[in-house]
Amino acid sequence: MTYPIRVGVQLHPQHTTYQDFVGAVRRVEEMGVDSIWDWDHFFPTPYHGGDPQGSHFEGWTLLTAMATLTSRAKVGCLVTCNSYRNPALLSNMAKTVDHISNGRLILGIAAGWFERDYKEYGYEFGTAGSRLAALEEALPIIRHRWEADMPKPIQQHIPILVGGGGEKKTLRIAAKYADIWHSFGSVSTLAHKMEVLDGWCKEVGRDPREIECSTTINKDANDEICTAYVKAGVTHLILTMGMPWDFDAVRKLVRWRDSWR
Repeated sequence: MTYPIRVGVQLHPQHTTYQDFVGAVRRVEEMGVDSIWDWDHFFPTPYHGGDPQGSHFEGWTLLTAMATLTSRAKVGCLVTCNSYRNPALLSNMAKTVDHISNGRLILGIAAGWFERDYKEYGYEFGTAGSRLAALEEALPIIRHRWEADMPKPIQQHIPILVGGGGEKKTLRIAAKYADIWHSFGSVSTLAHKMEVLDGWCKEVGRDPREIECSTTINKDANDEICTAYVKAGVTHLILTMGMPWDFDAVRKLVRWRDSWR
């Protein structure tokens, strides 16, 4: 399968007001991005700076608003933490947002990693292995509930994006369940991991061409870097950014996509 070159924006739902976030969502859709994302945490993350006690909004509640604020772009959490919700409940939430968005949801999901979220909200953190096992158990439940519950999703098949780069477990789970695999790293790192993913696809009897590859970039990624990712096999580039919003970087990314097409 051949995938079109797509670009997206992940807007960090931290250190911002709801009004500012709304303005950013509306503006990046007007600028022509293909997808708009938030994330699934309860507190500001340690890797993006700012006050760890600063403002932060819950991902799926915010995602519902994002679905009503947009009319064209795909929407999703990059990514949902599987451990925070019962998988049957999450499937119903996703189906509902799929209806609200008129069939534009991508279910981004991963095993979870931010220990503070778990401890302060009373979830069992466990181990990386136990969280990955829970993710693998959850995905078939989510798919089953989409088939069993009414109304069914608007999309005949809600795309599932599996995030993470672990070669022994995460990529095996992606090979079994993902429509999109998302990770980050250098071009050479992702090229290597795509080879590992292809190997797992062969193990589980899946055509690797059925899985779209996406990655996160920052505002410093120039046209040359973006093109190198595409040549390596990545077709969905997602610019990650927080306040202050860098709309010039969004404009450059959209212009690059249009020139590539």
